[in-house]
Amino acid sequence: MRLAYSPNSPYVRKVMACAIRRGIEERIALWTVPTTDPALAALNPLSKVPTLVTEDGLVLYDSPVICEYLDSIGEAPPLFPAAGRARWIALRQEALGDGILDATQPRRREVALPQDEGRRAYIALQQGKVRSALDALEAEAEGLGALDTIGEIAIACALGYLDFRYPHEPWRPGHPRLEAWYARVAALPPLARTVPPGP
Repeated sequence: MRLAYSPNSPYVRKVMACAIRRGIEERIALWTVPTTDPALAALNPLSKVPTLVTEDGLVLYDSPVICEYLDSIGEAPPLFPAAGRARWIALRQEALGDGILDATQPRRREVALPQDEGRRAYIALQQGKVRSALDALEAEAEGLGALDTIGEIAIACALGYLDFRYPHEPWRPGHPRLEAWYARVAALPPLARTVPPGP
């Protein structure tokens, strides 16, 4: 398999964390590529990372799809629970983790632009979404495990991204249970081995 890759992308980190958790990371060749590369656009019309080319040549993109594909490979316990309540909780948690990323990643571009009233309102709206998501995760933090589901991996990658790109907006105050959980899982291989190098 070949993965179009950016080492600082939190969505790529999520994919690689899944691969490590399932013990199949050695089967993935990393292809560091800018999103402006025509070779990436030829594979993925959105020209985004992560993009995965499977061993039989199938092209998959967007982290939820790639992670579910990786969950079908290997012998490790599944990260996507079978049908039922546990599955819907894991998928909901994945949506919260991805939603935090969706609300924060585009803001990095806004910083370099003139801060008019409309842009400040946009940033405040995205910050509010992140705070609401963190509050929801705090309420269920005691039920989170050791990166056993796609939801837990997505949440951990989102919290790591907040630390990486928004240290001036600390998320830990007011979220002690989530903070304690993250401190436990940050040392596990799926996160410890995928820390973004920066800048």
